[in-house]
Amino acid sequence: MLSINEERTVERIEEWMQKIFRKANFTKAVLGLSGGIDSAVVAYLAVRALGKDNVYCVKMPYRTSNPQSVKDADRMIELLGVRSMTVDISPAVDAFSESLNDVSPARLGNIMARCRMITLFDLSAGLEALVLGTSNKTERLLGYGTLHGDLASSVNPLGDLYKTQVWALAKYLGIPQDIIDKKPSADLVEGQTDEKDFGFTYRQADDVLDAILDEKHSKLDTINLGYTMDQIDEVLNRVEHNKYKAEIPYIFQLRVV
Repeated sequence: MLSINEERTVERIEEWMQKIFRKANFTKAVLGLSGGIDSAVVAYLAVRALGKDNVYCVKMPYRTSNPQSVKDADRMIELLGVRSMTVDISPAVDAFSESLNDVSPARLGNIMARCRMITLFDLSAGLEALVLGTSNKTERLLGYGTLHGDLASSVNPLGDLYKTQVWALAKYLGIPQDIIDKKPSADLVEGQTDEKDFGFTYRQADDVLDAILDEKHSKLDTINLGYTMDQIDEVLNRVEHNKYKAEIPYIFQLRVV
C-alpha cells in the first residue's frame, strides 16, 4: 500500500540514519540542495537525526539553472538553520563539455549531475561528512537518474520511498506547500519536468509499481485501478530497460558455472 504512517516512518528513518552514522563513525552529513522536494525532505530528516550544526547543504547551480530553484534552496537553509555553501559548477561543466564534440542536452545534463556529485564527495572529504542521496524509489525503479551522478551517495534515506510517499512526508515535516506543489524537475534543461520526460505522472507510476512489484498483483488486477494495459506496460518497460542502473557494475563471478 502506498499509504504510510508518516510519524512512524520519520522516526524509523531518523533511527536508521543515526545507526548508520554511528557505525561508520561519522557525525556530519553533506547534501546537494536543489530547491526541490526530495532534497528538502532529506535536509529536514538529516537535521532531525543529526542536528542542524552537523548538516551542510550545498547549492550547485549551473548558469542556466532556474533562479527560483536557488531562492527555494535558500529558504530551506534559512528555515532549518543549517550551514550552507554555493559552488557554481558552470566553469567545470563548460570546460569539460567544450572538450567534446556535439554534446546533446541529455549528455550535458549528465555532465552537470556528475560534476555535482564530484563536488559533494570532495567536500565530504574536507568536512569529514557522509554524502546524503536524494533519489526516491520511483526514480530508482524508472532509471531516472545519472549513474555516478545524482544516483551516487553514501546514505540514501528516500531510496525505498515512492514519490507520493515523499510528498506525504513533506507535508508531515511542514515543508512549505509551494515547494511541495512544484513540478518535479532535474533543472538541467530549461522547461524540463520529470513527468514530461516520462510521459506519465508520478502518481500513475507509483500506483502501477506498488500494485505489481510490492503487492504482487497481476497486470489484469492492476487494470482495475483505472489504467490500460498500454499504460501499465509503458511503466514496466521503463523499469525493465533501466535495471542495469541498479546492477552496475556487472561483475563476473568466477565460481559460478
